[in-house]
Amino acid sequence: MPKDVIFDKQNILIVGGAGFVGSHLAEELVTANKVICIDNFLTGDEGNISHLYQNPNFEFINHNIIETIELEQQPELSSFKVDFQGIQEIYFLGSPTSPNTYRQHPIETMLANSIGLSNALDLAVKYKAKFLYASSPAVYGDAQSEDLVKEDYVGAVDQLASRSAYVEAKRFGEALVSNYRQIHNLDAKIIRIFNCYGPKMKLDDGRMIPEMIRDALLKKDITIFGDKDSAGCYFYISDLIKAMIKMMESVEVGPINIGSDWQTKFSEVAEKVISITGTKSKIKYKKPDSFMAPQLTPDISLAKEKLDWFPIVLLNEGLHQTIDYLSAQKDVLRPGKNK
Repeated sequence: MPKDVIFDKQNILIVGGAGFVGSHLAEELVTANKVICIDNFLTGDEGNISHLYQNPNFEFINHNIIETIELEQQPELSSFKVDFQGIQEIYFLGSPTSPNTYRQHPIETMLANSIGLSNALDLAVKYKAKFLYASSPAVYGDAQSEDLVKEDYVGAVDQLASRSAYVEAKRFGEALVSNYRQIHNLDAKIIRIFNCYGPKMKLDDGRMIPEMIRDALLKKDITIFGDKDSAGCYFYISDLIKAMIKMMESVEVGPINIGSDWQTKFSEVAEKVISITGTKSKIKYKKPDSFMAPQLTPDISLAKEKLDWFPIVLLNEGLHQTIDYLSAQKDVLRPGKNK
């Protein structure tokens, strides 16, 4: 039998809760719920969540999700009464997501989205908890169409290509979630998160916006991997958090694209970064390497229709918030850092 909420708050588990997205999600959810964060700091950062340690509704467990875990046996969770109340919701964000991290940790990426995901899904089965898997547009492969990418698009994927560890991990992850849903009658959902940015990103994680900010803060030229017409779609972290919570609260199972369908030229993003930072960085163009993901534009019709969601934070506002945060980070401008 499912374990319903006995006390005044739900128990929510975030796997990968010390990462960029997971830590923002924890901050939002802990205001009205009890939040358990699992992370092993492979790519997450304790600084993202340390301010939550004194909150009685938050608990952190240093654990690698590819190893099984018995939540009832964790002494730090005694006040959460997991043995009586169980877990009501599980968010799975336990995977490297930035190019630099999954390039450095390809095997860990694949294990997180297979064995680790299976362990998290087993917890959802045990507690009859709702489950949300954070997937990626990487599953669409190297889409060549300039049209908006819909959820039913099936792209060509080379399982031996340079990005295959991440691409195949997410494809397998979606298949695993789907089959758990069917076999165990589990309320398991899938969203595909497009280019999201905001505070708590790492300056050296290989994604375009933090890389631009890093170069501007270091008074270096900004390199754009593409030409003057290259463009992408970006949305702010607070919009993503709202989408995730709406998805969890909905009856939808997905997959549903979460992102912005408004294209902005890379050069325009760079110019905004230069203007906000007040540096004199120049813009240079370079041919993308084989490891870089194609810039796809999502069709977000399903998100608008089913979740009543669309991104609302303007790029200029989001960049200001992101730059304010990153520029305040200790040692950002120390010589030899973030090269």
